[in-house]
Amino acid sequence: MIRPARIDDAPGIEAISTPAILETAITFNDRVKSVDEIAEMIADRPFFVAEEAGEVVGFASYTQFRRADGYRFTIEHTIMLAEEAHGKGLGRALMVALMDHARAAGMHSIWAGISAENPQGIAFHERLGFDHVARLPEVGFKFGRWMDLVLMRRSL
Repeated sequence: MIRPARIDDAPGIEAISTPAILETAITFNDRVKSVDEIAEMIADRPFFVAEEAGEVVGFASYTQFRRADGYRFTIEHTIMLAEEAHGKGLGRALMVALMDHARAAGMHSIWAGISAENPQGIAFHERLGFDHVARLPEVGFKFGRWMDLVLMRRSL
């Protein structure tokens, strides 16, 4: 089931994001967010979760691409799934909910910044109709090495 996130989903979201931050290159972030920080994010922006058997197994959210007013119709998103949730269509369902929400809110385009070390993430966005726009070499640094960022975009 895909639904809007609630504040009490923050621990489940933290349980998904912490291993991704600490153990993978799918995000360049190397600082774990606290449950309280995640609760603030839920209160502050559009945020959806995938739930199975009462447990949060994925999440997606979006924010304005950049802070200047001229970017107000352009968004960037985040999506993560628990390992056991992969391959069930939940990522697609989360993205459809997110894009439907953004479209209804008058947004024009959605951007994805994906680690070049995450070919599954790139392929996922391709299947959703995102186009490759750029590859930014060595803009991320994690695990003692430089990493490229792939930028992808889809019109809403």
